[in-house]
Amino acid sequence: MAMFGSATPISKIVTEAMPVFVGSGLRVAIGALALAPFALRSRNQIQQFSRRDWLLVVLIALFGMFGFSALMLYGMKMIPGVVGAIVMSTTPAVTAAASMLFLGDRPTIRKVGAITLAVAGVLILQLGQDRGGSDSDGDPLLGAALVFGAVCCETAYTLLGKKVSEHIDPVLVAFLAAALSVPFFLPFALWQWQDFSIPDVPDSAWVAVAWYGAGTLAIGTWLWYTAIARTEGAVAAAFMGVMPASALIFSYILLGETFQWLHLAGFTVVFTGVLLMSWEHAHMAQQPS
Repeated sequence: MAMFGSATPISKIVTEAMPVFVGSGLRVAIGALALAPFALRSRNQIQQFSRRDWLLVVLIALFGMFGFSALMLYGMKMIPGVVGAIVMSTTPAVTAAASMLFLGDRPTIRKVGAITLAVAGVLILQLGQDRGGSDSDGDPLLGAALVFGAVCCETAYTLLGKKVSEHIDPVLVAFLAAALSVPFFLPFALWQWQDFSIPDVPDSAWVAVAWYGAGTLAIGTWLWYTAIARTEGAVAAAFMGVMPASALIFSYILLGETFQWLHLAGFTVVFTGVLLMSWEHAHMAQQPS
């Protein structure tokens, strides 16, 4: 979760140095290469894929890789890293809402409360933003909306992955999704390549894009999937709170952004929703199956 959280400020560093589709295409290519050695151990499962399995993997590639990367990178060009971190921290609540809408999960007071707090936290942040004082390019409100779109893509990635990973190694799924997303990025990356000058990219940006692919996508996925296979769902849900905290801290450290009490207020409200969602998962874990 700490690695996933670092993706928010890292994505801003990447977009400041290279075009969006070039950076995001490099991300999934690096991620696929890093995941390949781990996916090889489950390669025999590919022979057992049904049409439904392939459809789910392609949808994961489309939404979880292509959609997430493009929306995240374009959104982070318009807003400070701290704002992006707080918007990304709504992921657990959005995932819970989607589970209730599409997977038939039963709504509870704690789930609804967590979703409400997530929305309230982002609204607090956006209502207090200085539209003319940001160093980022573009409309801050549009930027936040694009990052929220990335949150929705991350939710689709989680729910679709949950379905296909019931009988397939999740690391194999992540590798195939990353590899299959490369053709989605390729035409857009070639289109933007004419405006891209490799010598102008600083070493720090190359390190950032390498971490964006090998760290947040590959190692982060490997650690997360390995961990949740060995622990209770309630424990995993509680540790989801590390992601927004990591994103916020890394935004201050890597981007040098100024601390504001408004940031703390918005984050506190959203993080309270994360804790409420964790409480709900703990309660569900204690219920007889």
